[in-house]
Amino acid sequence: MSCGSCVKHVTQALQPLPGVRGVEVDLPSGRVRVSGELAQGSAPLLRALTDAGYPAQLATETSIPAATSQPKASGCHSGGTGGCGCR
Repeated sequence: MSCGSCVKHVTQALQPLPGVRGVEVDLPSGRVRVSGELAQGSAPLLRALTDAGYPAQLATETSIPAATSQPKASGCHSGGTGGCGCR
């Protein structure tokens, strides 16, 4: 993730998932905080990010409440071609 368009795409990929109440994207760190009641765990979040072109992994933080997952998205959905304005 390297631009505002990436933030929008990540948010749009996660917001409609069942149980998601909020999505906060921190562009400088490349982290995404998802809040809600995720009955299926983090797998749907990671799959949605990957499908949107942002491979992700869970960041481990002891301060994150149980109902919050924090995948770290990397890359650009356009594959670095600048299709979303990234360069």
